[in-house]
Amino acid sequence: MQLPKYSFGMGDRFAHQGKAQLAAAIKAAEAGFDITPVWNKSNREHMIIGTDPSQTRGAIDVAVKELGWTKPYFADADHINLKTYERFVAPCDFFTIDVADNIGQKSDEAEIAKFVERHPELIGTITIPGIEKPFELDKAFVEKTAKTFLAAVQEAAAIYKAVAAKKGNEDFVAEISMDETDNPQTPPELLVILAAVADEKLPIQTIAPKFTGRFNKGVDYVGDVVQFEKEFREDIATIAYAVATYGLPANLKLSVHSGSDKFSIYEPIRKALRDTGAGVHVKTAGTTWLEELIGLAEAGGDALVLAKEIYAGAYDHAEELCAPYATVIDIKTDNLPTPDNVNGWTSEQYVRALRHVESDPQYNPDFRQLLHVGFKIAAKMGARYIDALEANEDMIAKNVTINFFERHITPLFLAQ
Repeated sequence: MQLPKYSFGMGDRFAHQGKAQLAAAIKAAEAGFDITPVWNKSNREHMIIGTDPSQTRGAIDVAVKELGWTKPYFADADHINLKTYERFVAPCDFFTIDVADNIGQKSDEAEIAKFVERHPELIGTITIPGIEKPFELDKAFVEKTAKTFLAAVQEAAAIYKAVAAKKGNEDFVAEISMDETDNPQTPPELLVILAAVADEKLPIQTIAPKFTGRFNKGVDYVGDVVQFEKEFREDIATIAYAVATYGLPANLKLSVHSGSDKFSIYEPIRKALRDTGAGVHVKTAGTTWLEELIGLAEAGGDALVLAKEIYAGAYDHAEELCAPYATVIDIKTDNLPTPDNVNGWTSEQYVRALRHVESDPQYNPDFRQLLHVGFKIAAKMGARYIDALEANEDMIAKNVTINFFERHITPLFLAQ
């Protein structure tokens, strides 16, 4: 199973926006650009909402059938590990293998020594096409990098083999995710990681490293855009070199996690793809859930009341909601409006505070981040929230499609 060159990871936490999301991919196709939709949902999100991966697959298949989509699409078992993978095996055909927690775990010293011995080509001057300055790597660097990442790669191999054993074949897409950690992986470290991946005979098609800067959920990139572009281009070059050197899958490409709304780096990504011919997988996380809230707020009346109630619940349970996302959110609590304040807002005020338009003086990234992790409040509402989605389907769908096509797909892939 091959993941096409350009793919777009789409979260649909309540499994009601598949058609609206797919409509954005159809608009891209009409504009002459093929983007493969990958619907992703993690075990954590399933547990919070009380859903099963088979329900996600069912909703995806219905959307694909109703809109007549005949191109590839995937269901992603997002951020799986050995404790959570089994329930995803049957309905999913894309597996994001999350080994961020294994980074830095102690590996057997003999294994590290064997790795270094197997890879004398990693020591010395390494000239990579597309990277201006050659890597100068010594034995100490390779040993240190192996100590940091070898256990994580070996864990990825164990998860991959467990999935393949349960599925009875290897006909699925695999990604290694190392992004939800504190320290970025440099291009020289990525080369060592990919050598270890090759040793394990892991046929991954995407890899999600941690880049320099903050990739907070649902808001713009925080960091040095020039440094990001340099790193992104060097990672592309490193992957191409590793593919040629180690026989990794020819379509191996970078994955940008928490890629939703990273507007300031979309142009550098687009230019790098244009200049190198590389592909990319961009994961948009929970943007769709926020577009549901925007649609409810725009609808006004009881739907606006519900949106305000969800914010009040998120505000009251902020510490609990934020804890699992500590590495990917950065909320300044002093900038959060009180529920009493929000209860007095008009529909327009709620929408403008939440909708990610950087030029709007009423846009509030802290309000947006808190609601991003606040989907648990909506989940606890059960049928009441789902009924609101269905009653306001047209308004919500319009926002979902416009958001994906105009704010994400166009600047990433279609802009001149």
